[in-house]
Amino acid sequence: MGLYGDQIVPRLVNISCGIKMTGPNRQRACAGLHGQVMEIGFGSGLNVPFYPSAVTSVSAVEPSDVGWKLASERLAESPVTVERSGLDGQSLPFPDDTFDTVLSTWTMCTIPDLDAALAEVRRVLKPGGTLHFAEHGLAPDAGVRRWQRRLEPIQKTVAGGCHLTRDIPTFLTTAGFDIQELDTFYEESVPKPLGAMSIGHATPPVRE
Repeated sequence: MGLYGDQIVPRLVNISCGIKMTGPNRQRACAGLHGQVMEIGFGSGLNVPFYPSAVTSVSAVEPSDVGWKLASERLAESPVTVERSGLDGQSLPFPDDTFDTVLSTWTMCTIPDLDAALAEVRRVLKPGGTLHFAEHGLAPDAGVRRWQRRLEPIQKTVAGGCHLTRDIPTFLTTAGFDIQELDTFYEESVPKPLGAMSIGHATPPVRE
């Protein structure tokens, strides 16, 4: 990724995604997590304070060494055991049917091959498991979408490959997930092209 991607982007993400206003949305995404959890795109551990007491362990998938180091203080205060267990969401090092729940927040925008990553999430979720998500992406309004298309090349360069125009709910349904709950809205105090949010949870298809 180079010096900027390796050293600067994780620190920028830690600051920009760690602002106080993201807390309620992180809490909403984490609500209902339980048992063995995989967090894809763990980053600097910004979700750690919001893990419910029903979570017994967390396997963190995070490619950035800097991000993992930035998480050290949050991990030290966590009552839940968190292990860095994978580097690439597109190729997860876990057996089938491993996790009760999976968490993804502000992550699906940057994964190069999101279809591959969602197929992996389906594979490692236990039957009846749930994927919890809080993601920004394609806005519901045509005018905002036009700005997203204009800004996306800059966003991808500055923010480590972050896409503004990914339709996250459509990606999920195309991957076979059944969206059980979905709230779409603009995040407060964030420019609309950057703050079109989707929060909810989805289940993988029933295996025959």
